[in-house]
Amino acid sequence: MLTVDFGRLPVGPGNRVLDLGCGGGRHAFEVLRRGADVVAFDMDAEELKGVATMFAAMEQAGEVPDEATAETVTGDALDMPFDDASFDRVIAAEVLEHIPDDMAAMREIFRVLKPGGLAAITVPSFLPERICWALDEDYHTAPGGHVRIYTLAELGAKLKATGFVIGPHHHAHGLHAPYWWIKCAVGVNNDDHPLAKAYHELLVWDIMKRPAATRIAEALLNPVIGKSVVLYVRKPA
Repeated sequence: MLTVDFGRLPVGPGNRVLDLGCGGGRHAFEVLRRGADVVAFDMDAEELKGVATMFAAMEQAGEVPDEATAETVTGDALDMPFDDASFDRVIAAEVLEHIPDDMAAMREIFRVLKPGGLAAITVPSFLPERICWALDEDYHTAPGGHVRIYTLAELGAKLKATGFVIGPHHHAHGLHAPYWWIKCAVGVNNDDHPLAKAYHELLVWDIMKRPAATRIAEALLNPVIGKSVVLYVRKPA
């Protein structure tokens, strides 16, 4: 399930791409499939072990184009172990809402990106996130949880103050917002509630099968209740 639109963030052979806060590696895997060199970066060393295993499995299955490379690096988004201007592209998907000093993280993204390079920054959308916070305090107070709710204007203003040129944006995962509202309404940690389980099964079916009906529904819902907003920015040349 990708949040970033790779039509707006083109990657390919010869590009070095940082997936910052990569989590399970969903965007890193897609970058590798497209032939770019990817660095999956996260502070969770255990999760990165799974990402590295998947990289190896992709190589074994012949899914990795010639010359493309992949590596995992453990570290802190506020002090990344990379030289200035190390990457052609940076992806930071659902990361900044977890970081108290978000502008320090933005400055690090700016630092490691090459002049003229592009970044895709995704955060939870304001309305769906605000509803989740209102329904269940545990949703955002758990350790490592979300520490802020962004408006698109605030996100853009902070990135612009960091030095980025602001580009286009879009929303994603409109079908996922109701799932999280249900989860928060019944208790975010209540994975056994029948309604939450049924909706989760629907989402898994949609991800696996991608039927036309749900694709059309999500396209209509995204501008209104898309769970994520994606902003594309450029470091001036």
